[in-house]
Amino acid sequence: MLTASTPALDLGEAYVDSDPRGRVFPAFPINCFTGAEHTAVVYFEVQPGDYLPTHTDSAEEILYIVAGEGVAHAGDERGRVKAGDLAVIPEMVPHGIANTGDEVLKVVGFFCEAEIVSTFEEPLLPMGVTTLTMGEPQPV
Repeated sequence: MLTASTPALDLGEAYVDSDPRGRVFPAFPINCFTGAEHTAVVYFEVQPGDYLPTHTDSAEEILYIVAGEGVAHAGDERGRVKAGDLAVIPEMVPHGIANTGDEVLKVVGFFCEAEIVSTFEEPLLPMGVTTLTMGEPQPV
């Protein structure tokens, strides 16, 4: 059995150069690189006033809002989300989420595939890439 404790995850940091609010703190605890065969999970946090930059994912994603509140967008649709809510993001639809509250927005994303490729509209720093495979070890 593969397990992960979200409070114990070592979160990374990813941001875009064009806007200091485009900043997210993710971890990829479950995917093909950690031993999952058919699923993947991303956990991320967004500070108040910041947002997860727009991107596409290679598989459908279900977002579960653990804490906080925000506005999510998928394609031309926008909707408010808060702790306890679920949202479905279709595969390859540009999407993101902004923290509109006063506390850290904490989100878990569930995928039905173990290898997820995400493509961002602009390079994510400090990696300097627009496309990344979730959980893939980064070059040193």
